[in-house]
Amino acid sequence: MRNLLLILFFFASTLMYSFGQDLSGAYLAKMNEDNHLILVIDGYITHSIYSDNTYKGTQGGTYKIENNNLVVSYEFDDQSPEKVGETFSLPLEIESNNLLINGFPFQKQSVKKQDLDGLWRITGRKTNDNIQTIQRGNRKTIKILVDGYFQWIAINPAEKGFYGTGGGKYSFKDGNYQENILFFSRDNSRVGATLDFNGKIEKSDWHHSGKSSKGDPIYEIWSREK
Repeated sequence: MRNLLLILFFFASTLMYSFGQDLSGAYLAKMNEDNHLILVIDGYITHSIYSDNTYKGTQGGTYKIENNNLVVSYEFDDQSPEKVGETFSLPLEIESNNLLINGFPFQKQSVKKQDLDGLWRITGRKTNDNIQTIQRGNRKTIKILVDGYFQWIAINPAEKGFYGTGGGKYSFKDGNYQENILFFSRDNSRVGATLDFNGKIEKSDWHHSGKSSKGDPIYEIWSREK
């Protein structure tokens, strides 16, 4: 009996430790021809579905772990906008850093920490050498970066509005920020494109400049979302 109690205590302690650990990272799963990508950092989670050449959908929002469940408060879901503003609980297990969400396995990708990892929100643009501040409001464009993956999302949670997203892999080194597009809701033909930008962090803000996927010049300022 004593040994059984020790085993149960060890199991409970391990489970508590697992669910207390940081889930930050990129996780991938494959179902038939579809890729399922989950990005988690700074209390935010996104889940995107895409095949090799076709965007399928995305959803996400803030999250917490409660009673062995992943509790997500949705800020966007382009396939089921009625979920926005609602909170859903999904059974969660952690096995060797991999996630089982509602019984579906996601494999953690290699850790590739970079200075831009985190959740960002666009707060300014430069036009004709003038910085124009973007006032905080219900509509926002956010960008999540973690372990070499990125995703931007343009949304308005208050109106259940969704205006576009894109994502893929990224690198940031010596002032060069590079994206390789894996999915793009507005134009599947952009998949596979590699985009190079200038990037620098000034006073904790990320200054991002270069040319957009359409070839238009851009200069954006992003701030960490709190």
